[in-house]
Amino acid sequence: MESMNPAELLEAYLEFLACERRQSPHTLAGYRRDLARLLAAAGERPLGSLDALILRREIARLHGAGLSGRSLARLLSAWRGFFGWLERRGVLAVNPCAGIKPPRHEKRLPEALSVDETQGLLDFSEEEADARLFLRDCAMFELFYSSGLRLAELAALDCAALDGIFAEGEVRVLGKRQKPRLVPVGEVAREALRAWATARGQLAHPEEKALFVSLRGTRISMRMIQKRLARHALLADVRLSVHPHMLRHSFASHMLQSSGDLRAVQEMLGHASIASTQVYTHLDFQHLSRVYDQTHPRAHRKDGKNGDAK
Repeated sequence: MESMNPAELLEAYLEFLACERRQSPHTLAGYRRDLARLLAAAGERPLGSLDALILRREIARLHGAGLSGRSLARLLSAWRGFFGWLERRGVLAVNPCAGIKPPRHEKRLPEALSVDETQGLLDFSEEEADARLFLRDCAMFELFYSSGLRLAELAALDCAALDGIFAEGEVRVLGKRQKPRLVPVGEVAREALRAWATARGQLAHPEEKALFVSLRGTRISMRMIQKRLARHALLADVRLSVHPHMLRHSFASHMLQSSGDLRAVQEMLGHASIASTQVYTHLDFQHLSRVYDQTHPRAHRKDGKNGDAK
Protein backbone atom coordinates (compact mmCIF):
# COMPACT_ATOMS: atom_id res chain seq x y z
CA MET A 1 0.00 0.00 0.00
CA GLU A 2 2.91 2.37 0.67
CA SER A 3 3.83 2.13 -3.02
CA MET A 4 0.40 3.39 -4.13
CA ASN A 5 0.04 6.94 -5.39
CA PRO A 6 -2.51 9.28 -3.75
CA ALA A 7 -5.22 8.57 -6.34
CA GLU A 8 -4.85 4.81 -5.80
CA LEU A 9 -4.99 5.28 -2.04
CA LEU A 10 -8.19 7.28 -2.46
CA GLU A 11 -9.81 4.51 -4.48
CA ALA A 12 -8.71 1.89 -1.91
CA TYR A 13 -10.25 3.97 0.88
CA LEU A 14 -13.54 4.39 -0.98
CA GLU A 15 -13.64 0.63 -1.57
CA PHE A 16 -13.09 0.12 2.17
CA LEU A 17 -16.01 2.46 2.95
CA ALA A 18 -18.25 0.69 0.46
CA CYS A 19 -17.42 -2.90 1.40
CA GLU A 20 -16.64 -2.78 5.12
CA ARG A 21 -18.53 0.31 6.28
CA ARG A 22 -21.41 -0.24 3.81
CA GLN A 23 -21.69 3.43 3.01
CA SER A 24 -24.35 4.38 0.46
CA PRO A 25 -23.46 5.48 -3.10
CA HIS A 26 -24.64 8.99 -2.20
CA THR A 27 -22.28 9.14 0.81
CA LEU A 28 -19.40 7.73 -1.23
CA ALA A 29 -19.92 10.38 -3.90
CA GLY A 30 -19.63 13.05 -1.19
CA TYR A 31 -16.43 11.51 0.16
CA ARG A 32 -15.00 11.39 -3.35
CA ARG A 33 -15.67 15.11 -3.91
CA ASP A 34 -14.22 16.14 -0.55
CA LEU A 35 -11.11 13.98 -0.90
CA ALA A 36 -10.57 15.20 -4.45
CA ARG A 37 -10.13 18.67 -2.92
CA LEU A 38 -7.47 17.22 -0.62
CA LEU A 39 -5.53 15.67 -3.51
CA ALA A 40 -5.80 18.94 -5.44
CA ALA A 41 -4.39 20.82 -2.44
CA ALA A 42 -1.53 18.32 -2.16
CA GLY A 43 -0.62 18.70 -5.81
CA GLU A 44 2.68 16.93 -6.47
CA ARG A 45 3.51 16.64 -2.78
CA PRO A 46 3.19 13.23 -1.10
CA LEU A 47 0.39 12.90 1.42
CA GLY A 48 2.92 12.36 4.20
CA SER A 49 4.26 15.88 3.69
CA LEU A 50 0.91 17.50 4.49
CA ASP A 51 0.87 18.92 8.01
CA ALA A 52 -1.71 20.78 10.07
CA LEU A 53 -0.43 24.19 8.95
CA ILE A 54 -0.83 23.36 5.25
CA LEU A 55 -4.32 21.95 5.82
CA ARG A 56 -5.41 24.95 7.92
CA ARG A 57 -4.31 27.26 5.12
CA GLU A 58 -6.33 25.24 2.63
CA ILE A 59 -9.39 25.37 4.88
CA ALA A 60 -8.96 29.13 5.24
CA ARG A 61 -8.66 29.49 1.46
CA LEU A 62 -11.82 27.48 0.85
CA HIS A 63 -13.67 29.46 3.51
CA GLY A 64 -12.57 32.69 1.87
CA ALA A 65 -13.78 31.35 -1.46
CA GLY A 66 -17.27 31.02 -0.02
CA LEU A 67 -17.45 27.44 1.28
CA SER A 68 -19.75 27.39 4.31
CA GLY A 69 -18.75 26.25 7.77
CA ARG A 70 -21.11 23.28 7.42
CA SER A 71 -19.46 22.21 4.16
CA LEU A 72 -15.99 22.64 5.66
CA ALA A 73 -16.97 20.54 8.69
CA ARG A 74 -18.08 17.74 6.37
CA LEU A 75 -14.92 18.10 4.30
CA LEU A 76 -12.66 17.97 7.36
CA SER A 77 -14.49 14.89 8.59
CA ALA A 78 -13.75 13.16 5.28
CA TRP A 79 -10.11 14.19 5.39
CA ARG A 80 -9.75 13.10 9.01
CA GLY A 81 -11.23 9.69 8.24
CA PHE A 82 -8.96 9.20 5.23
CA PHE A 83 -5.80 10.19 7.12
CA GLY A 84 -6.84 8.00 10.07
CA TRP A 85 -7.27 5.03 7.73
CA LEU A 86 -3.79 5.67 6.27
CA GLU A 87 -2.33 5.96 9.78
CA ARG A 88 -3.83 2.63 10.89
CA ARG A 89 -2.29 0.96 7.86
CA GLY A 90 1.16 2.38 8.50
CA VAL A 91 1.19 4.68 5.46
CA LEU A 92 1.33 7.79 7.68
CA ALA A 93 2.91 8.27 11.10
CA VAL A 94 0.30 10.74 12.36
CA ASN A 95 -3.06 12.14 11.33
CA PRO A 96 -2.43 15.82 10.43
CA CYS A 97 -6.17 16.60 10.71
CA ALA A 98 -6.47 15.43 14.30
CA GLY A 99 -6.52 18.89 15.92
CA ILE A 100 -8.09 20.99 13.17
CA LYS A 101 -11.55 22.44 13.76
CA PRO A 102 -13.75 23.96 11.07
CA PRO A 103 -15.04 27.56 11.25
CA ARG A 104 -18.18 27.90 13.29
CA HIS A 105 -21.39 27.76 11.36
CA GLU A 106 -24.94 28.68 12.19
CA LYS A 107 -27.05 25.62 12.80
CA ARG A 108 -30.11 25.69 10.58
CA LEU A 109 -33.24 23.91 11.72
CA PRO A 110 -34.78 21.57 9.15
CA GLU A 111 -37.90 22.97 7.53
CA ALA A 112 -41.10 21.18 8.36
CA LEU A 113 -44.67 21.60 7.22
CA SER A 114 -47.38 22.39 9.72
CA VAL A 115 -50.02 19.76 10.35
CA ASP A 116 -52.54 21.72 8.25
CA GLU A 117 -50.05 22.14 5.40
CA THR A 118 -49.28 18.44 5.46
CA GLN A 119 -52.97 17.55 5.40
CA GLY A 120 -53.52 19.95 2.52
CA LEU A 121 -50.64 18.43 0.58
CA LEU A 122 -51.70 14.83 1.08
CA ASP A 123 -55.45 15.42 0.66
CA PHE A 124 -55.05 17.46 -2.52
CA SER A 125 -56.34 15.54 -5.55
CA GLU A 126 -54.65 16.75 -8.72
CA GLU A 127 -55.98 15.93 -12.14
CA GLU A 128 -53.66 13.24 -13.48
CA ALA A 129 -54.07 11.95 -17.04
CA ASP A 130 -52.75 8.56 -15.96
CA ALA A 131 -54.68 7.30 -12.92
CA ARG A 132 -51.97 4.72 -12.23
CA LEU A 133 -49.41 7.49 -11.61
CA PHE A 134 -51.83 9.25 -9.28
CA LEU A 135 -52.30 6.07 -7.22
CA ARG A 136 -48.54 5.48 -7.12
CA ASP A 137 -47.75 9.03 -6.03
CA CYS A 138 -50.44 9.00 -3.34
CA ALA A 139 -49.02 5.77 -1.94
CA MET A 140 -45.46 7.12 -1.98
CA PHE A 141 -46.28 10.42 -0.29
CA GLU A 142 -48.56 8.85 2.32
CA LEU A 143 -45.89 6.29 3.21
CA PHE A 144 -43.23 9.01 3.41
CA TYR A 145 -45.20 10.97 5.96
CA SER A 146 -46.75 8.00 7.77
CA SER A 147 -43.42 6.34 8.53
CA GLY A 148 -40.81 9.12 8.25
CA LEU A 149 -38.72 7.23 5.71
CA ARG A 150 -35.62 8.49 3.99
CA LEU A 151 -35.85 8.95 0.23
CA ALA A 152 -33.39 6.12 -0.45
CA GLU A 153 -35.30 3.82 1.91
CA LEU A 154 -38.58 4.39 0.11
CA ALA A 155 -37.11 4.00 -3.38
CA ALA A 156 -35.44 0.72 -2.36
CA LEU A 157 -38.64 -0.96 -1.13
CA ASP A 158 -39.68 -4.16 -2.89
CA CYS A 159 -43.17 -5.63 -3.22
CA ALA A 160 -42.31 -8.11 -0.48
CA ALA A 161 -42.63 -5.21 1.99
CA LEU A 162 -46.40 -5.22 1.45
CA ASP A 163 -46.77 -8.46 3.39
CA GLY A 164 -45.63 -6.83 6.62
CA ILE A 165 -47.46 -3.59 5.89
CA PHE A 166 -50.85 -5.26 5.37
CA ALA A 167 -50.49 -8.02 7.97
CA GLU A 168 -48.68 -6.21 10.79
CA GLY A 169 -48.99 -2.52 9.93
CA GLU A 170 -45.19 -2.25 9.81
CA VAL A 171 -42.61 -1.72 7.09
CA ARG A 172 -39.07 -3.10 7.30
CA VAL A 173 -36.47 -0.80 5.78
CA LEU A 174 -32.70 -0.81 5.48
CA GLY A 175 -31.29 2.47 6.77
CA LYS A 176 -27.80 3.88 6.73
CA ARG A 177 -25.05 1.27 6.77
CA GLN A 178 -27.69 -1.32 5.91
CA LYS A 179 -29.13 -1.21 9.43
CA PRO A 180 -32.68 -2.68 9.41
CA ARG A 181 -35.58 -1.25 11.38
CA LEU A 182 -39.35 -1.71 11.61
CA VAL A 183 -41.54 1.39 11.35
CA PRO A 184 -45.32 1.58 11.86
CA VAL A 185 -47.51 2.38 8.84
CA GLY A 186 -50.79 4.22 9.40
CA GLU A 187 -54.15 3.10 8.05
CA VAL A 188 -54.42 5.95 5.52
CA ALA A 189 -51.06 4.96 4.04
CA ARG A 190 -52.09 1.28 4.02
CA GLU A 191 -55.25 2.13 2.08
CA ALA A 192 -53.22 4.14 -0.44
CA LEU A 193 -50.82 1.20 -0.82
CA ARG A 194 -53.69 -1.24 -1.37
CA ALA A 195 -55.00 0.95 -4.17
CA TRP A 196 -51.53 1.17 -5.73
CA ALA A 197 -50.99 -2.59 -5.38
CA THR A 198 -54.02 -3.24 -7.59
CA ALA A 199 -52.72 -0.90 -10.31
CA ARG A 200 -48.99 -1.65 -10.09
CA GLY A 201 -49.17 -4.70 -12.35
CA GLN A 202 -50.36 -2.48 -15.21
CA LEU A 203 -47.04 -0.61 -15.16
CA ALA A 204 -44.40 -2.95 -13.76
CA HIS A 205 -42.47 -5.48 -15.78
CA PRO A 206 -43.41 -9.04 -14.74
CA GLU A 207 -39.98 -9.69 -13.20
CA GLU A 208 -39.65 -6.28 -11.49
CA LYS A 209 -39.46 -6.54 -7.67
CA ALA A 210 -39.63 -2.81 -6.88
CA LEU A 211 -42.72 -1.61 -5.05
CA PHE A 212 -42.76 1.75 -6.83
CA VAL A 213 -42.09 1.78 -10.56
CA SER A 214 -41.91 4.37 -13.32
CA LEU A 215 -43.75 4.43 -16.63
CA ARG A 216 -40.90 2.33 -18.00
CA GLY A 217 -41.94 -0.46 -15.64
CA THR A 218 -38.70 -0.41 -13.63
CA ARG A 219 -37.82 0.90 -10.16
CA ILE A 220 -38.56 4.60 -9.88
CA SER A 221 -35.49 6.78 -9.34
CA MET A 222 -34.99 9.02 -6.32
CA ARG A 223 -34.74 12.01 -8.63
CA MET A 224 -38.13 11.24 -10.16
CA ILE A 225 -39.72 10.94 -6.71
CA GLN A 226 -38.33 14.38 -5.85
CA LYS A 227 -39.73 15.86 -9.06
CA ARG A 228 -43.17 14.30 -8.57
CA LEU A 229 -43.44 15.58 -5.00
CA ALA A 230 -42.32 19.10 -5.97
CA ARG A 231 -44.89 19.13 -8.78
CA HIS A 232 -47.65 17.89 -6.49
CA ALA A 233 -46.82 20.50 -3.83
CA LEU A 234 -46.87 23.28 -6.43
CA LEU A 235 -50.31 22.25 -7.64
CA ALA A 236 -51.50 21.97 -4.03
CA ASP A 237 -50.36 25.58 -3.47
CA VAL A 238 -48.06 24.72 -0.54
CA ARG A 239 -46.07 27.82 0.48
CA LEU A 240 -42.72 26.02 0.86
CA SER A 241 -40.54 24.30 -1.69
CA VAL A 242 -41.34 20.74 -0.68
CA HIS A 243 -38.79 17.93 -0.97
CA PRO A 244 -38.95 14.33 0.31
CA HIS A 245 -36.83 14.98 3.38
CA MET A 246 -39.29 17.69 4.42
CA LEU A 247 -41.96 15.02 4.84
CA ARG A 248 -39.55 13.12 7.09
CA HIS A 249 -38.90 16.29 9.12
CA SER A 250 -42.64 16.93 9.33
CA PHE A 251 -43.26 13.36 10.53
CA ALA A 252 -40.66 13.74 13.29
CA SER A 253 -41.84 17.19 14.37
CA HIS A 254 -45.52 16.20 14.50
CA MET A 255 -44.78 12.95 16.34
CA LEU A 256 -42.75 14.83 18.94
CA GLN A 257 -45.43 17.50 19.34
CA SER A 258 -48.04 14.81 19.98
CA SER A 259 -46.07 12.34 22.10
CA GLY A 260 -43.06 14.13 23.56
CA ASP A 261 -41.26 10.77 23.34
CA LEU A 262 -37.82 11.59 21.93
CA ARG A 263 -36.54 8.00 22.17
CA ALA A 264 -39.49 6.62 20.22
CA VAL A 265 -38.99 9.21 17.46
CA GLN A 266 -35.28 8.33 17.40
CA GLU A 267 -36.11 4.65 16.87
CA MET A 268 -38.61 5.37 14.12
CA LEU A 269 -36.21 7.69 12.29
CA GLY A 270 -33.34 5.23 12.62
CA HIS A 271 -30.94 7.76 14.15
CA ALA A 272 -27.84 6.16 15.65
CA SER A 273 -27.49 9.03 18.15
CA ILE A 274 -30.25 10.82 19.98
CA ALA A 275 -28.35 14.05 19.31
CA SER A 276 -29.55 13.82 15.71
CA THR A 277 -33.15 13.61 16.91
CA GLN A 278 -32.88 16.43 19.44
CA VAL A 279 -33.04 19.04 16.67
CA TYR A 280 -36.78 18.35 16.55
CA THR A 281 -37.14 19.51 20.13
CA HIS A 282 -36.26 22.99 18.83
CA LEU A 283 -38.95 22.70 16.17
CA ASP A 284 -41.39 21.61 18.85
CA PHE A 285 -40.44 24.58 21.05
CA GLN A 286 -40.96 26.95 18.11
CA HIS A 287 -44.44 25.50 17.67
CA LEU A 288 -45.22 25.96 21.37
CA SER A 289 -43.89 29.52 21.28
CA ARG A 290 -46.16 30.41 18.37
CA VAL A 291 -49.18 28.91 20.12
CA TYR A 292 -48.34 30.86 23.30
CA ASP A 293 -47.89 34.14 21.46
CA GLN A 294 -51.14 33.71 19.56
CA THR A 295 -53.36 32.51 22.40
CA HIS A 296 -52.09 33.51 25.85
CA PRO A 297 -53.92 36.61 27.16
CA ARG A 298 -50.74 37.84 28.86
CA ALA A 299 -48.42 37.20 25.93
CA HIS A 300 -48.58 40.82 24.73
CA ARG A 301 -49.24 44.22 26.16
CA LYS A 302 -52.12 46.19 24.79
CA ASP A 303 -49.58 48.63 23.39
CA GLY A 304 -47.90 45.74 21.51
CA LYS A 305 -45.11 45.03 24.02
CA ASN A 306 -44.74 41.89 26.11
CA GLY A 307 -46.08 41.93 29.64
CA ASP A 308 -49.05 43.47 31.42
CA ALA A 309 -50.63 46.71 30.28
CA LYS A 310 -49.89 49.64 32.50
